[in-house]
Amino acid sequence: MQDSIQIGRLFGIPIRLHFTFLLVIPLFTYIIGYQIEYSASFLEDIYGLPYGMDLSLITAGTMPYVLGAVVTISLFAGVLIHELAHSVVALSKGLEVTGITLLILGGISSIDEGKSPDPAVELPMALAGPVASLIIGILTSAAAYISFVTIQQPAYASLIFYILGYLGFLNVLLFLFNLIPAFPMDGGRVLRALLAKRMPIHRATKIAADVGRGFAIIFGIVGLLVFSPVLIIIAVFVYLGAGQEASVMRYNELLKDVYVKDAMSSPVTVVSPRMPLSELVDLMYQTRHLGFPVMEGQDLVGMVTLTDAGSRSSIDSEALVVGDVMSSDLLTVSPSQPLADVLKLMSVQNIGRIPVVKNGRVAGIVTRTDILKFLEIKEHSGDKRKNV
Repeated sequence: MQDSIQIGRLFGIPIRLHFTFLLVIPLFTYIIGYQIEYSASFLEDIYGLPYGMDLSLITAGTMPYVLGAVVTISLFAGVLIHELAHSVVALSKGLEVTGITLLILGGISSIDEGKSPDPAVELPMALAGPVASLIIGILTSAAAYISFVTIQQPAYASLIFYILGYLGFLNVLLFLFNLIPAFPMDGGRVLRALLAKRMPIHRATKIAADVGRGFAIIFGIVGLLVFSPVLIIIAVFVYLGAGQEASVMRYNELLKDVYVKDAMSSPVTVVSPRMPLSELVDLMYQTRHLGFPVMEGQDLVGMVTLTDAGSRSSIDSEALVVGDVMSSDLLTVSPSQPLADVLKLMSVQNIGRIPVVKNGRVAGIVTRTDILKFLEIKEHSGDKRKNV
């Protein structure tokens, strides 16, 4: 994920921190520290303590904010375990896990489930995270209560209870929240896996996504009514995530048994590495194409885009040629590659066009626009067939 730094590996899985994670640590620390007396009273009621807490250590000096930092960091350690549970199950099922990223709303495991997730794999994988959170919640809650009634010094007993009790409550809450059937959360994936046992995966995804959008609207309305920015952010995240997942699955369904040759543009205009940059820009405006393969004789030596040309705008463009700005780090595809794989590759690499090479020769070019137009035509033709 962009804007992330890798801090290590667990089970061979890269662990990354998104920049928003660094923002949420001080924010949560402040909120917990500021509300320390309220949250202590809340925990007393939740756990049904036999007698009141001694807050002398908990509220002393800067201790509220120290506890806020401890609880926040421990919570995200629990989130990491939650995501690791997903990832370990995925690895055991033969799926590729490219990383876990901690960010403002929790964590994301990057798991390649293929174009059509297997319900038999997705169900245990989706449940693994919430189950891990529940186990953490139960163990820390039990440890909190036991420590409170067994430690002789009330101030220390209350301090340990506060940390463990807060973590126990938050992890149980994380378990319950993640099981809400709001796609793309874990509960939504569980719902899709169950539905997919009785219907095609794309239909199951659409239903789960629609349910997710419904919950997102409810979250948003409640967030506005109670003035909760966090709930509003979650609502936006769920709504956009549900729509994105449904779109990806719809695209995969439309692109089933479709190959690059079906959507590529051919023949393709190519340019020489010795073409002046000014001529390249003129050609782009004339043809309305924003990128061209660069050929040296019969050899494909690079790719040049309008972005490449614009990157040297501060230098005398009259003295520059295509070879000065082109990208020689080439990514190519063959006409027989599945188009769905190429669309996914473009999204991951954040590129808009890829040369198509057959037998060492440039056979055409495929662009994101080509693929989207192809999808639009195929979707419309499918709708017409349904109406006939």
